[in-house]
Amino acid sequence: MRYGSLSKQLTSLAGPIFIETLLVMMLGAVDTFMLSRHSDNSVAAVGVVNQLMNLIFLLFEVISLGTSILCSQYIGAKRRDKVIQVVGISLIFNLISGLLISCGLYFFADDLLVMMGLRPDLMTEGLSYMKIVGGFAFFQAISLSLSASLRSADKAKYPMYVSVVVNIVNIIGNYTLIFGKFGMPALGVEGAAISTSMCRFVSAALLFIILFKKHIPSFPRELFRPFPWIELKNLLKIGIPSAGEHMSYSLSQVVITYFINMISNEALATRTYVVNIVMFTYIFALSISQGGAILIGHLVGMKKIKAAYTIGKRVMRLGVTMSVSLSLITAIFGKGLLSMLTSDPWIISTGAAILWVEVALENGRALNFFGVNALRSAGDIYFPVIVGIIVMWGIQVVGSYVLGIGLGWGLIAMWVIFALDENIRGLIFLRRWNSFKWVGKGFLK
Repeated sequence: MRYGSLSKQLTSLAGPIFIETLLVMMLGAVDTFMLSRHSDNSVAAVGVVNQLMNLIFLLFEVISLGTSILCSQYIGAKRRDKVIQVVGISLIFNLISGLLISCGLYFFADDLLVMMGLRPDLMTEGLSYMKIVGGFAFFQAISLSLSASLRSADKAKYPMYVSVVVNIVNIIGNYTLIFGKFGMPALGVEGAAISTSMCRFVSAALLFIILFKKHIPSFPRELFRPFPWIELKNLLKIGIPSAGEHMSYSLSQVVITYFINMISNEALATRTYVVNIVMFTYIFALSISQGGAILIGHLVGMKKIKAAYTIGKRVMRLGVTMSVSLSLITAIFGKGLLSMLTSDPWIISTGAAILWVEVALENGRALNFFGVNALRSAGDIYFPVIVGIIVMWGIQVVGSYVLGIGLGWGLIAMWVIFALDENIRGLIFLRRWNSFKWVGKGFLK
């Protein structure tokens, strides 16, 4: 397989994923921007809830990550029967687990937010948002499986189209329900939650239709009799460790959010604003690493190891270059961007300083995106988890508490520690890829 054709295939995969990811991120950014017109406290409350929701969604990604990796390798090996089995099991598992988790989020919302350390003055809005978004979280579980199966089959453009529709629905829903337009009551945070949940339903419904029309017209019963337990075992074998690195990161962010909550409401709002701004600086690296992972999975399935290594290095170089460049531009215009979201001078000045730290952080984050996705798509699923847990918690969590809370140096010092953590992990993953120790760890024998 020629390098030129690999690059062309990478572009055809990463392009739609980039647009889809951008639009998915726009959902959260639109919520934040519209709620900022309501109050900074609303933004802070929703920011805490979404940190917890991001952790919960990683539970759904246990199966979705396995679906993407296993389907990519089976497609490379031309085993369509196995692809159908994997997708069917993925949908069943995520539907059942999604419903159970949604019930837990709804009925134990109070306890979870207290555990998160949400301040009493933010509790009313946080609880309202949590019950609605959490109660319908199972739609996200289904969408993740559907999107993973379509992407692995080189049909990434269809989830992208769905994201376009969902963003339009979300903007209209937010405008109508947050501010009380078109005869509807002004519901504030509750309105944003209703709009978000409605969008997730629309996404799942459209992806189901596309799956049946463009990828898998039916799930023949004979492929599931007897039940293919080996494929469920493989999904869990891949998915649990693969999601472990993400889970470790997200859980560490929950702990760090708790630390920031100890500083002030303003610090919490600053973090929420900055996180939503910097999403747009690393989106290219995230998208190309996901597209690269699918291509690497195909190549590993075809036993083309040298081609997989080559495309991985190209993904790394492109991701780092774009992330650092975009973060530098964002830092230059930082004060102006933050002034569009809030009038609080402390939030604006602190957030602008953090955006300069982000320039260094995004270099490491791009390396992480490349390393984690490339290694696990090749079957090297345990190494990223081990490194993630040790470095993430040893440096990011402990260091941010010591500097930010213990020494009282605040939010900017905590961000410096975040940048150090991302770069150390990124360099470790790059060295692992160059060592070729991931060869022979694929799931097709």
